[in-house]
Amino acid sequence: MEELQQNLIPGAGFYQKHLGFEWGPGDLIVYETNYKLQGPRSAGSPSVHIVRRDEDICSPILRKLFSESHLIFVGLQKIKEDVPSKNKKSQFVSISKNYRSVIRACMEELQQNAVSTQSGSLASQYGDQVSILLAIELIWNLCEVLFIDAAPAGSLLLQLLDWVRLHKSDVDAKAREVLQSDSPAQHQSYWDVVISLVLQGRTDEARQVLSKQASLRAESSSVFKRMDGLLQTMPIFNPTGTQTLTEFEVKWRHWHEECDRCLQDNTFASNRHLETICKILVGDEDTLLEQKELLSTWYHFLVTRLLFTHPTIKPPDLHYYAQSSMNMFLGPRASPEPLDIILLSAFEFDLHQVIKDCSIALNNWWFVAHLTDLLDHCKLLQSHNLHFGSNLREFLVLEYASGLFTHHSLWQLAVDYFDHCPEFGRVYLELQIERVPLDTERKAIKVLRICEDRQMSEQVRSICKIMAKRALRNNRLGSALSWTIRAKDAAFATLISERFLQDYSNKGSFTDLDLLDNLGPAMLLSDSLTFLGKYREFHRLYGEKRFSEAARLLLSLMTAKIAPRSLWMTLLTDALPLLEQKEVIFSVDQTYELMSCLEELNSGTKHSNLTDQDEDIESTKTELLRLALARNLTMAIVKEGTIET
Repeated sequence: MEELQQNLIPGAGFYQKHLGFEWGPGDLIVYETNYKLQGPRSAGSPSVHIVRRDEDICSPILRKLFSESHLIFVGLQKIKEDVPSKNKKSQFVSISKNYRSVIRACMEELQQNAVSTQSGSLASQYGDQVSILLAIELIWNLCEVLFIDAAPAGSLLLQLLDWVRLHKSDVDAKAREVLQSDSPAQHQSYWDVVISLVLQGRTDEARQVLSKQASLRAESSSVFKRMDGLLQTMPIFNPTGTQTLTEFEVKWRHWHEECDRCLQDNTFASNRHLETICKILVGDEDTLLEQKELLSTWYHFLVTRLLFTHPTIKPPDLHYYAQSSMNMFLGPRASPEPLDIILLSAFEFDLHQVIKDCSIALNNWWFVAHLTDLLDHCKLLQSHNLHFGSNLREFLVLEYASGLFTHHSLWQLAVDYFDHCPEFGRVYLELQIERVPLDTERKAIKVLRICEDRQMSEQVRSICKIMAKRALRNNRLGSALSWTIRAKDAAFATLISERFLQDYSNKGSFTDLDLLDNLGPAMLLSDSLTFLGKYREFHRLYGEKRFSEAARLLLSLMTAKIAPRSLWMTLLTDALPLLEQKEVIFSVDQTYELMSCLEELNSGTKHSNLTDQDEDIESTKTELLRLALARNLTMAIVKEGTIET
């Protein structure tokens, strides 16, 4: 606690400040409490400090881990539920290995960056991330062996040996160094390499290195041949062979007794190194513990101990050997690290404890979310529900996805995680999607598509209204109208339509013609939008010289009361060019209707806010219209009379 305080807030000693903590999806908030202190330090207001909790989400390399594991996660969800989990075991093991390969790839890239960077702090950061990923892969691999693959007796030890070899690869580098030297048998690490290979059960490789020494010592070649024979004849169980487990046990017991006889007969007394190897072969625990430096970890000690004392160990018996091996290796004074506790819980087949401890020890939810999801698909967590209703798998996946939503690009991955949380996933998505900043129109369209695909109507309306208002503020009327139509907001559509008409009145032309020409059924959203669409259609017909159609449409806008009364004079003025055509466009009845509209408009209340100049202009328009209508009426009567005749 004191160390954490001093790291977070310089000068904040344990007895000087009292802190509270709050966790968020991606941050830790640390705040000073209002606890009153006596003396001069009590003065001053409490302050809040935000500490980044999940730094991994900011790492470009680890973002690859999140992105690639997302694809594996989605693929896992597509495995059919109706197939029994036993029949899907090979698929689950393959998926588990895919996850581990992604972890390995990230580790290798981080290691390369740590070597190439010139910054000491960056190198340290990369090193820390590598250490965390190493621990994650170690735990995942063990869970794969014990739970997902569920290796039986015989095969179990072979897989544990592979597990140890994979995570104790320094032996290979040291062996290469020895064998590539001018005199391998004289190399200072020669015997360490031989013993390390034996400790890992790599007897053929140990024999190869041991032959270098035997060729130099002709006088003791028989002793080396004897050891070579013991290593060569060491039985290794073959899961795919015809040999039964019982037959293997008998064969192994005979070999073990032969090793013990060699030890009792002092066969290797002339060479202490060979004698040490023989003691290892018989599983002498004191000798094994003397190799602590080469074993390096208690779990390596455990696997080696089993290899030479109980190679057909059954899964239920693992916990006893694991606990005793850890106690023997660490000793009474050393305390186990969090990683030791997690691995021990795995060896005890306590899955829930493994997940719980990993949730506490690791710095993000990636590991526990994906591992738990895979274990849940293997039907290994079905009995464990949380007190608030959600199961453990869904809870952890929701936490992980919520963390992804705090990142500007990873939030899209989180959507798929929420989709596969049947109980609370949609609720979480609805809450989180509203917090995504709509920085650009492109991003807004992405968010909108996500909401539309999931029938999230409230969120769709909210996003469209936000973007429509933003576009309107920037005087981008076409974009504003497009967003409003998607929101199906009649009131806002009316407002934007009026702005379009106002803009038309000022400029004498429409903007965003493609949008207005293709409104289609969307124009029915509001009366104003209907008028705007039809009015634009009138202008298009007029531009195409389809005067009769244009005239009918213009007249219908007024007689059907679709056009706002304030725009009647504008529409009547638009009729002037049609009235003055050489060919008669408006029939007698249509002309009478236009006259009626003009008189109705003039008989209404005069606008008191018009200036004298505006009144003169209106009067002039009215007179011009009356003359044009009278002339058109005469021409229409003559034309229609002629036709009738």
